[in-house]
Amino acid sequence: MRSKPLRWLVCGAAMAAAGAAADTMLQPFAAAGGAPAAPWKVVGLPHQTKPFTRFSVVDLDGHRALRVEAESSYGNLFHPLHQAVASGHLAWQWRVEEPIAQADLHERQGDDTALKVCVLWDMAIEHVPFLERQLLRAARDRSDVEIPAATVCYVWDSHLAPGTHIDSPFTRRLRYLVLRSGADPLHRWLPERRDIAADFAALFGSESPELPPLVGIAVGADADNTHSHSVAHVADLSLEP
Repeated sequence: MRSKPLRWLVCGAAMAAAGAAADTMLQPFAAAGGAPAAPWKVVGLPHQTKPFTRFSVVDLDGHRALRVEAESSYGNLFHPLHQAVASGHLAWQWRVEEPIAQADLHERQGDDTALKVCVLWDMAIEHVPFLERQLLRAARDRSDVEIPAATVCYVWDSHLAPGTHIDSPFTRRLRYLVLRSGADPLHRWLPERRDIAADFAALFGSESPELPPLVGIAVGADADNTHSHSVAHVADLSLEP
């Protein structure tokens, strides 16, 4: 299996490449009954052989929604956003139909999520701790695009309590913040609204004294480590003042 620190970094590179002509506004997913529309783009690993997580647009209980289905798969739906001022709130509705009972975000073999909404930040490399900085520089040397140095993923997890924040077991460049857990109801829309600047400060503020620009927003699910299946939905995703 590909080393996941490199795996996430390379995926971040693909996301950055997808943002070459980035929007400054977050666009809707698309009309129901089809695939998400540009500038949304499915990204994975270079030469990925495992299945991609599937993304489709549906109408569900009064919402135009993105359906996210993982089956031993990996993938993210990415929207580029080049914004010099990255403060504001990210709001959305989400629901999980089939969670990943085997998920354990503390362990590499359990590092899967039924649903995540991620914010990618263009943090200055000099703020990255020394050893991780060398890894990041090496990855960037092998890539023809800039790789984000900081990613915050809001997750719906089966076990961890809401409010838990945890580094990815593969790379500290990716940090999880649990918003919903197994105690929350399935098959029901639940709203979120996050102050993304405050969350960056809470998770990366010890490294960066300043708020960096946004690279983009991603929605994803993966079930490749637990070899499991999940289904979830996201709707009404927006960036607000």
